[in-house]
Amino acid sequence: MTQGNNWSHYFAQLGENQAFEQAIAQTQQAINSLFKNTDKPYSGLEPALLKQQINAVDFSQPASLQEVIESTNELIAKNSLLVQHPHTIAHLHTPPLIASIVAEHFIAALNQSMDSWDQAPAATFVEQQMVDWLCKTYQLGEHSDGVFTSGGTQSNLMGLLLARDWFAANRSQHDVQQDGLPEYAQKMRIICSDKSHFTVQKSASLMGLGERSVVLVKTNVQGQIDVQELQLTIDALKAQDLLPFAVVAMAGTTDHGAIDDLTAVVDIARAAGCWSHVDGAYGAALQLSQQHKSRLKGIELADSVSVDFHKLFYQTISCGALLIKNKANFNTLLHHADYLNREGDELPNLVDKSIATTKRFDALKMFMTLKAVGEKQLGEFYDYLLLLTQEVASKFEQNKHFELCCTPLLSTVLFRLSPLLQGDLSDTEFNQLHQQLRLTMLTSGEAVIAETKVDGKLVLKFTLLNPCLRISDFDSLIAKIEDTALRLIKSR
Repeated sequence: MTQGNNWSHYFAQLGENQAFEQAIAQTQQAINSLFKNTDKPYSGLEPALLKQQINAVDFSQPASLQEVIESTNELIAKNSLLVQHPHTIAHLHTPPLIASIVAEHFIAALNQSMDSWDQAPAATFVEQQMVDWLCKTYQLGEHSDGVFTSGGTQSNLMGLLLARDWFAANRSQHDVQQDGLPEYAQKMRIICSDKSHFTVQKSASLMGLGERSVVLVKTNVQGQIDVQELQLTIDALKAQDLLPFAVVAMAGTTDHGAIDDLTAVVDIARAAGCWSHVDGAYGAALQLSQQHKSRLKGIELADSVSVDFHKLFYQTISCGALLIKNKANFNTLLHHADYLNREGDELPNLVDKSIATTKRFDALKMFMTLKAVGEKQLGEFYDYLLLLTQEVASKFEQNKHFELCCTPLLSTVLFRLSPLLQGDLSDTEFNQLHQQLRLTMLTSGEAVIAETKVDGKLVLKFTLLNPCLRISDFDSLIAKIEDTALRLIKSR
């Protein structure tokens, strides 16, 4: 006969739970102290030493939760990247809204599984409510639907997966779900710009089509797809007896922040018998901006749209969604399991339209954000950021030691050291100097900036996402970069 135990202090149980309350309070105090007392975006601890200290943690002897929280704060939290710091400005990695952080507390403690209604009753309706709000916001029509995902990678994969199955069904009544890839799969092609996100190629690989099935179309100096070249590419593929089936348009490229002519791209795709997918992971948030939403004109025509909330919607990682114009296309993902989403179920089961089974209640974060912050305020964040981005770009234009690579379109600024500083350095050595500059700033803890390549040249990048920043934050950051660059050049 089983006996009682005293394990309840390990779990967040119903009723009074002093251990849970104390642990949460201690953790929150540690985070508050970290935010208050830290003045650098990264501690500056050498990567090799950080790795050594983490690998040295001994799991053979359990410690009290209080001790674990203390050690985690010292080793992990204090050596993490502080996304709230003004000089953390490399990636599409936002400071989260307080409403989102609070929602995470609910999500973790309630631990709802978003696959079946009997595991997430209120949560199921909340996610569908947020999906309905998104479909209305993007004006996708009365037959539209969507599902929350882990982010742009999963959303892009799902959009292209649905496109593949839709194309096969329409072309030859072929059921990919039941019979696998059609015999003509090696002829199928996905078309996107040469500035599209790498997840297009990754998705093609995972879908069994291979990365070579992705055909790239050239872009202009701002990183936007050349629509005339797009049409010529489709025509050329068809002339070779190949089968273009999906066209990907970008609503915010990672490096340039470029938004394609969405109306033109979708029209060309539709006329060619292709599925149109808009990768809006970065820029689709502009739909909430009264000043800039017109730049997304045409997104409402697309067959599918990726949206990321852990970018410009300021949600904690991870949180995204895939939206589709015709909900019937989700049917190719449907598989009934006797224990889960039985045929004839009257209550909704979100697993019916997801490639994931167990899924987090991330929709709560947007639910609480919309209630606490509102659409209007989110839109004003974007208006301010885009204005600030132009001012930062002007700073580089006015500084003789830098050159601006192109006019910013969203909230990224691409810049490079001026040719005046190259001296007798070869182009390769000058590229390496930029890389050394970024790494020096990072490992010293002074600033976190990004690097990428444009036309074969290594360039540096700011990604402005924090609406609490001021132009003065960039005066000091640019000065740090300038001083470090001159010091590195002098030491060569």
